[in-house]
Amino acid sequence: MFDGTTTPPLNFVYTQPMPCPYIHDKMERRLATDISSIRGQKCHNILAEAGFRRSQHISYKPACPSCNACKPIRVLAKQFVWSKTQKRVFNRNKDLIKACVPPIATKELFELFKNYQMVRHNGGEMALMDYADFRGMLETSPINTSVIIYRSKISLELVGAVLLDEQRDGYSAVYSFFDCLQKKRSMGTFIILDLIDDLQRKNLDHLYLGYWIAQSKKMSYKANFGPAEIFANSSWVKLDKHSLF
Repeated sequence: MFDGTTTPPLNFVYTQPMPCPYIHDKMERRLATDISSIRGQKCHNILAEAGFRRSQHISYKPACPSCNACKPIRVLAKQFVWSKTQKRVFNRNKDLIKACVPPIATKELFELFKNYQMVRHNGGEMALMDYADFRGMLETSPINTSVIIYRSKISLELVGAVLLDEQRDGYSAVYSFFDCLQKKRSMGTFIILDLIDDLQRKNLDHLYLGYWIAQSKKMSYKANFGPAEIFANSSWVKLDKHSLF
């Protein structure tokens, strides 16, 4: 029992069932805990390595009683094998200027985010986010978090960004958004490749990409970056995207 003289333990709660945003006719439920305390901050790495995901000050993982489609996924950065297509995408974007900035909301970032939502996820829950919501997503983090931005070297136009958590074994890509009209850049793919390249240079192991859902076109693309592991049956195992779990 917590007596007031030690750091209180983490409390986990189950969220109420809600319609799943990825699989039709399924209900979503999560196991979640607040990591804004000192203990929570210290436990973040442990939770992430056990398949949990961060959203603001909450760490959560799917806990759906009738479905286990969501699989935490991480790319093995040191072992990553570049395909010819991925090399072309990476080289195609060498004209971009990259910078690491504090996770502070700006009008420029918000406009890029809203345009991305309008093109890619119009009608989705995140498309309803206003500036205050966006600011909360970026700025409410109890751990080391940054934003990586990408600009055109010629025009200095902002063309992409990713909200990034630092972990002891690598990075967690919390959320990326970009100019969808510049299709030739394949910015979504490039951002992941750039993070993997950075991890390789720093000799770090993993890039956490959230959840892989084989049945969802929005989430299945993550299996294109490999080798990768998914968290299944309480351990990380090599992903075989042709297997069913």
